[in-house]
Amino acid sequence: MLVLDNAGWHAPADLVVPHGIRLEFLPPYSPELQLAARLWPLLDEPIANRNFATLEDLDAVLADRCRALSAMHDVVSRLHALPLVANRAR
Repeated sequence: MLVLDNAGWHAPADLVVPHGIRLEFLPPYSPELQLAARLWPLLDEPIANRNFATLEDLDAVLADRCRALSAMHDVVSRLHALPLVANRAR
């Protein structure tokens, strides 16, 4: 099962879905079910309203943030919405 939001570019008319893959679309206007959406505020915090001189500077800040989030595994793991998606698919 591949879970997708309803963005039009995720399912072009000529999309060939391989055997054994089932596409499951999230309902419209349901950001609470989009797993990555729960992480954006945590990742955006150190870069919001900042200017970076180079991509390397931005990369360094994001890498530091990812390391910090890895250390906060208990907090980040509570943001996981997979049980919600799994229950909907039944």
